Amino acid sequence: MVSQFHPPQNKAEADPRRWVALIVLLIASFMNLIDVTIVNVALPSLQESLGADPSQIQWVIAAYVLAFALGLLPFGRLGDIVGRTKMFLIGVSLFTVASAACGLAPSIEWLIAARVLQGLAGAVMTPQVLAIATVTFPPEERGQSFSLFGLSAGLAAVAGPIIGGLLIGANLGGLDWRPIFLVNVPVGILAVVLGWFIIPRPPGHPDLKNDFVGIGLFAASMVALVYPLIEGRSYGWPAWSWGLMALSAVGLALFVLWERRMAALDQPQLLNFSLIGNGNFLLGAFVATIFSSGIPGFFMVISILLQGGFGFTPLESGLTNTPFSVGVLVISLISGRFGSNYLRLRLAISAVLLTGGMIWLEFVIRGIGDSIDHWTFLPPLFIAGLGLGLGFSALFQSVLSGVPPRDAGAGAGALQAFQQVGGAIGVALIGQLFFTSLEHARDWGATSMHMAFTGSAALAVFYQIAAFGLVLLLAGFLKARGPAQGQGSAPAPAGPPPVAVEA
Repeated sequence: MVSQFHPPQNKAEADPRRWVALIVLLIASFMNLIDVTIVNVALPSLQESLGADPSQIQWVIAAYVLAFALGLLPFGRLGDIVGRTKMFLIGVSLFTVASAACGLAPSIEWLIAARVLQGLAGAVMTPQVLAIATVTFPPEERGQSFSLFGLSAGLAAVAGPIIGGLLIGANLGGLDWRPIFLVNVPVGILAVVLGWFIIPRPPGHPDLKNDFVGIGLFAASMVALVYPLIEGRSYGWPAWSWGLMALSAVGLALFVLWERRMAALDQPQLLNFSLIGNGNFLLGAFVATIFSSGIPGFFMVISILLQGGFGFTPLESGLTNTPFSVGVLVISLISGRFGSNYLRLRLAISAVLLTGGMIWLEFVIRGIGDSIDHWTFLPPLFIAGLGLGLGFSALFQSVLSGVPPRDAGAGAGALQAFQQVGGAIGVALIGQLFFTSLEHARDWGATSMHMAFTGSAALAVFYQIAAFGLVLLLAGFLKARGPAQGQGSAPAPAGPPPVAVEA
């Protein structure tokens, strides 16, 4: 009976269907991760098909990332309340419906709204996956099961751009870009059906509560920040855009005060106030936000450069970006051997690789004439991919090593939320640089379409150089502690976080 469920302590107590259940979890996780990586190669196609303007193209990415970020913590807690398997099945079902809505979108506004639903559905599903695996496998099998999630993330990063390019290039049934979303429908249905019968159902804890005021304050603050960053340029930066950004800062201050009050009353908090008072955690959250802001917007720009500026097919664009994902996968398979050793050094090396790779790439883009040799993109993208794959695990472990065991789970969830927020902010800022430069290309001396695209893309890459350079400067201030100090903190995620490997 469900009420008798308890985590297995050895193989004899474990559910014999646990490995089949793991396959279902991996299918759902892979579907979510590949959808993140697959969208960028479709941006120029859907922009032309739906007549989208630059701000709307940014929202196609940012709407998903922001909704995902805002949903991670509250939906993770809701899984604890009502039951993680129930929430997982709801999340996969909603993700499947949202994918169908994306694929059938008659307008760009419809697509953006469907992407919001898709992001929320991903936030319903994702926190439950590792939690279910934790209570399904005995201790001696958990490491092996978690490693498969890391492998799945790496494979999704590599496969996403290629599969996206193949699907768009095949133009199945004249559907153009739509199959990149519609392919999720049969996969999602299969995952729901199998999950219903196979995945164990540990009970929830209805006595737990969610912090709905905290959720509202944090969500309103993030939307008030990201919305004007994306839309401000198209409206000529009116006073309301600056007012919203100022209101965002006020909202975050109110959020902190509310969390302090809830902590004093011993009530549920969206973000544990003990974490807000932890200086090392706050610094780590800031570094994670900056670190994560560089990639989603970067590949948006590269895809538009290659396809919109130089006529690459979606498949050619995806293959050009693939060395980055391969670098992430290669280093992810290796970095696990370091355990919790040399965390700050690994983060510093990561920042050096990312900064160096982006500087090299900026020179490559600046040197492009009327044609592109895609092979020149391979070395800098591969180096940057190595840096990203090396850095995320070290960053998460560095920050969580200073978090008390009682807050480890909340800290890991909060870091993932800040990671996604960083992705949304990065899309907004990088999009501002790229599209503003592209609109005013003649003013700064561009004499051809190719020059306009390369000059604008090279300018956008400066954001990555600055962001990863700042990470390098801040890495030395993190108080990373290895296992010898006995902090008992939670391990870093099993693989690269979803948006982090977008390509």
